[in-house]
Amino acid sequence: MQKLLVPVDGSENALRAVRHAMAMAKLVGGASIHLAYAHEPPRVYGEIAVYVPAEKIEAFQREHSDAILAAAETILKDAGVPHTKDVLIGDVAPAIVEHAKKLRCTAIVMGTRGMTSIGNLVMGSIATKVIHLADLPVTLVK
Repeated sequence: MQKLLVPVDGSENALRAVRHAMAMAKLVGGASIHLAYAHEPPRVYGEIAVYVPAEKIEAFQREHSDAILAAAETILKDAGVPHTKDVLIGDVAPAIVEHAKKLRCTAIVMGTRGMTSIGNLVMGSIATKVIHLADLPVTLVK
């Protein structure tokens, strides 16, 4: 059975990757898609920690993560494609690759560029790192 990990970040490229993974899943039948939003842990400096409790920061991150995943989930739900979703916290590219290994995914399908423009002149820095770290097929979608 095909298991596809699709990292999303809210960008149009990521949503195109979701649509491509959906098409792949429908072609082989019985495939599943695992959405993941990965982000660095929050950096709380100085007195901010005194004024903003950890619970508030976690709640904000949960809301933000759910909002990022919502558009991708809608695409898959509307198409009737089985999927799961996870939020990964850590160094983004290694977190994506480790999650794919943990889930025993057969491939990673992701956009070539994300939300940030810095480092995305040719191909996104996260996509480049994932390609180099992964030992399973990585499909990049423009």
